[in-house]
Amino acid sequence: MSDIVRVFEVGPRDGLQNESVPVGTQTRVDLIERLTSAGIRRLEAGSFVSPKAVPQMAGTAEVLRALRPSPGVTLSVLVPNIRGMESAVNAGIREVAVFASASETFSQRNIGCRIEESFARFEPVMAIARDNGIAVRGYVSCVLGCPYEGEIALGSVVGTSQRLAAMGCYEISLGDTIGIGTAGSTRRIFGAVCDELGHDLVAGHFHDTRGQALANVLACLDMGIRSFDSSVAGLGGCPYAPGASGNLASEDLVYMLDGLGMETGISLDLLADAGDFISGALGRPTGSRVGKALHGVRRAARAA
Repeated sequence: MSDIVRVFEVGPRDGLQNESVPVGTQTRVDLIERLTSAGIRRLEAGSFVSPKAVPQMAGTAEVLRALRPSPGVTLSVLVPNIRGMESAVNAGIREVAVFASASETFSQRNIGCRIEESFARFEPVMAIARDNGIAVRGYVSCVLGCPYEGEIALGSVVGTSQRLAAMGCYEISLGDTIGIGTAGSTRRIFGAVCDELGHDLVAGHFHDTRGQALANVLACLDMGIRSFDSSVAGLGGCPYAPGASGNLASEDLVYMLDGLGMETGISLDLLADAGDFISGALGRPTGSRVGKALHGVRRAARAA
C-alpha cells in the first residue's frame, strides 16, 4: 500500500461556515494562501450557497478572484444545486463538491429535501461538470450515526456512496458528522463501502467530538484508505448536528502521519502558523492539540 496520504483541507469552508461571525474576505484569502504555502494541495475554498442560509460563505467569488495563482493546488467549492454550479463555472473553478446524506432526517434538516430529491438536484450539476471538464467530489454525511435517527443502516451508506460514484464523483468522502464513530464501527462501515467501490475512491471525514478521530484514521489506513479531510486549528462543527464539535485538526493529522512515516508534502510548522493565524482572527485558542503544544514551545523559546 502507498505511503503517500492526500490531505484535503476543509477549514476555509466547512470550518469557517460554522463560525457565528463571518470572517472577512481578506482573512479568508490570507488563510488559504498560508495553507497552500504550508504544502496543502487540495483545499475547500468556499461554497456557492445562499447567503441567507450560510452567511459566512458570502463573498466566495471575491475570495477566488483575490487568490494568487498557486501551481499544483486544487481549489474546490461546495455547490448545492444548479445555481451554485453556474456560479462555480463563472468563477473558473475546476473542482466542485456535492453533498448527500445517508440519513433522511438529516438530509431534510440540512439541505431541505429527501435523499432522493437531493440526487435529482445533482443530475444537472453533474451534466454541467461533464460539459466543462470540472471534477466532482461527493460527500456522504452521518455514515457512523445521525443526531436525529441514531444508527444508520449500512445499506443506506453503501447505496448513497454507490450512487454518487455512478454519477461521476471521483472520490467519496464518508463523514462522521457527529463524531460518534469508533475504530470498530469505522472498519465495518468504511470496509463495506471499500468492498463496493475500492479504497482508492474512499476518503475519511471525521469530527473529533469524542476524541476518536485519529483512531478512526488509523483504522482507515489499515484498510488502505489514503485520503482524509481535516480542518486547520480544528475549525468546524455542524449547525444541523447538535453536539458535534470541530473537525479533526489538520495539525494533529499531519503530526500523526509524520510519525508513521507517511508522506503528505505538508510542513507542520507552517501549518501550525496558519492555525495560529486563523485562531487569532477569531479571537480564541486553536482547537488543535498539536497546535497548542507547538505554540507553547515557541512561547517558551522566545522567553528563554
